[in-house]
Order: sequence, then C-alpha cells, then structure tokens
Amino acid sequence: MEALPQTKRQMGVWAATAVVTGEAISLGIFLTPAGMARSLGSPALLAAVWCGMALLTLAGALCFTELAIRNPHDGGEYLYLRRGFGARVAFLYGWMAAIVMYPGVAAALSVGTVPYLQALLPVSASVAKALPALILITLGALNYFGAGFNSGVMTVLNWLKVPVLAALVGWALLSGHATMANVAPLVARRPGSDALIDAIAGATISAFFCFGGWWEAGKIAGEVRNPSRNLPVAFSGGVLIVTAIYLLLSFAFVAVVPMQQIQSNSAFVALFGQALFGSAGSRILSMCVVLCVLGGLSVLSMAVPRVTYALALAEAGGTKQGGFLSAFARLHPRSGTPANAVLLQTGLALLVLTVGAFDQILAYIIFSAVVFLALTAATLFRTITPVRRWWYPLAPIVFITGSGLLGIMLLMHNLASALLGAGVVLLDLPVRWLLTKRGEMPSSVATDSVSS
Repeated sequence: MEALPQTKRQMGVWAATAVVTGEAISLGIFLTPAGMARSLGSPALLAAVWCGMALLTLAGALCFTELAIRNPHDGGEYLYLRRGFGARVAFLYGWMAAIVMYPGVAAALSVGTVPYLQALLPVSASVAKALPALILITLGALNYFGAGFNSGVMTVLNWLKVPVLAALVGWALLSGHATMANVAPLVARRPGSDALIDAIAGATISAFFCFGGWWEAGKIAGEVRNPSRNLPVAFSGGVLIVTAIYLLLSFAFVAVVPMQQIQSNSAFVALFGQALFGSAGSRILSMCVVLCVLGGLSVLSMAVPRVTYALALAEAGGTKQGGFLSAFARLHPRSGTPANAVLLQTGLALLVLTVGAFDQILAYIIFSAVVFLALTAATLFRTITPVRRWWYPLAPIVFITGSGLLGIMLLMHNLASALLGAGVVLLDLPVRWLLTKRGEMPSSVATDSVSS
C-alpha cells in the first residue's frame, strides 16, 4: 500500500477561527433577524432565541473540538461518522454534503450576491447573469492552485467582517438613529405577531440557518498547525464572536427600525440602510452583504473538497487502485491541495447553478443535515478512549437533544420535504455499491475507530 497522502499544515489559529465565523456570518444575518423580529414581536424573545441557539451551538462546538483533536485530518463529519458508525453511515453523509447540499448552498449564495453587486457596480444584465458562475470559478481556482494563498484570502475576508459589522452597530447606536423607544416594551409582544409556539419554532429554525456552518473548521483540521491548541480556540472563540455579532446587530436593527414597520426581509434591509446612511444606505449595506457572502463562499470552496477527498481516500483504501473515487483521493503535486475534489465541487456547483434548483435542494436536505450533526456528536459515546472533559457528557447530551427538537420542528414545518430529502440521501447506498470497491480505512488514520 502506498503512503497515505497528507495535506500541509499551514493554517494558524486566525485562519481556523475565520473558517468558523466565515460560513456562519453570511447573507442570512441581514435578512433573517427581520423575519424573526416580526414573527416573535418581542425584543426579549428575539434575544432569548439567539442565546438559546448560541448555547446549543457552543455545546456542539465543544463536541466537534474534541472530535477534531482526536482526528486531526481533513474530512470533518465524514471522518468522525466513519469511525463512530461505520463506512455506510459516513458515505450517506458524504453523499448528502459534498454531492448534494453544499453545491446547492454555494449556488444559492453566489446568486444571492448578484443584486448587491449590482448596487455597487454598474453591470449589464448579461454580465450580471454570468456573475454567479464567475464567482464560483474564481474561488475554485484560488483553492486549486494553492491552499496557502486561498487561506490568506479567506482569512482576510472573514476577519474583515468583524470590524465592519461592529462599525455598523456602533454607528447605529451612537449616531442617534437608534432609539430605545423602538425596543420598549422589552418583553410584551407587539400586535400582529405570530402564534407564540409557531413563532418560536420558526425563529429557532431561522437562527439555526444563521449559525449554520460553524462546524466547517473540522473539515480542514488536517491543514491546521498545532490542532490540539488552535482548534479549541477556533471553535469556541468563533462561536462566541458570531453570537456577539448577531445579538448586537439584532438589537441595532430593532432599535433603528420599529417592528411594526417590518413588512419583508428585503424591504427591511432597505429601511435600515436608508435610516442610517440616507441615499447611500443601499450601497453601504450592499458592500457589507457582499463582504459577508464572499467570505462564506471562500470557506465552502476550501472546506467541502476536503470531505470529498477524505471520502475518496477512505473508499479507495488509501491506494490508487480503489475504483472510480480514487481519482479524488490525490493531492496536487505542487500545491498540495485536493485538486480533483476542488474541480468536482466547483463543477457540481456550476451544474446546480445551471439547473436553478438550489432552493429546493436546501429545503429537502436540511432535515437530514441536522440528523447527521446529532449523529456526529453521538460518536463521542462510541470512542475507544473515554472522553475526559469537564463538559462531558453534558455537552453532547444538550446538542443531541437540541438537534432532535430542531428536527421535530423541521418535520412539523414541512414533513414532505424532510422525508423526500431523507429519500434522496438514501439513494447513495446503491450509488456506493456501483462506484466503489469496499475498502477499509487506512490504519495510519484510523486511530479512534470503533467500527468499519
């Protein structure tokens, strides 16, 4: 058997933390809080939902930190699930994430960026139509030719978000545009709010979407220097930064624009920008949105090919004779990146972009994604070496329970989509049988496996 290829450890704590914050702070933060505030009708309830989701996310971050330290290789959830529940369950996740879900996310974000780019740049309709593909190809090229340079671009984009959004909050609160009269009463719900249970369920799902992506750092653990030190800081510190940004921005939104004036998410963004910056508001808010979305896309372009790479490497048995997937288990001889996996992910995103079905894909797959997150945390109960942390077993119990409640909410919200999405995921089993030869995980990385 040939030596197992390894990606280079060239990312420090700042880059790893940028991965956590980058995917979480994206387009949703400018659109979701408005709908949450309108539905909940109470600033106190809005803060409670954010804090509840932050607690759930922090519990998950502790779990994923432990898993990443125990398995400091590229692949994230795929790797953890394979070692905890076996190859079939892991392949189900890899199929859903790398082949179905993430191309849909990338396509959706690239399309969602275009209206905001048009507010900044005078582009023709034909150019605007080509912009999503151009964004995906550019980010794919950066990731193909060098993880070091791409990591630097990703880090700068995502850390730049923090001072920009902090400045936005500061201007809202200190310029006189925000008023406590819009926030009061703090607890009482406004007339026209949704039914309490429905409002809380909908807001919780929206908050999950906003926080979504904090787990991406595990996918690039094989490229993080000193993972036992840097990954805990990245996961926990990143989640705390995201929580602070969301709470502050939500408070600024409500303090500037009264809840009674919120009619739609897009209209709210226009109202908020106009209230703060007058006629220049749309351009300034558009700049913030573009920065956030490009940062999130840069994380996806780096993290997701590592799932494909880990899946292909495991299924190929660490050799070049492991069937069709072995082509994606190779690293570029110069850049050390999973180049073929990058090409595959970029191509799939472009395909989804052409089909235009990304909204449906995300609606169908989100329930399955929540299930896999809970299963990933559950692998901590199946490790050979016991977990000895101050938070164990409370953190995985909290995260699994919270994910279960979220899954129930998703089923209640749209049962047909959830079941259809589960069916799409299960289609992977015959695909795996057709495309691969059953191979065991190479012993050089299977250090914490309990099942194959």
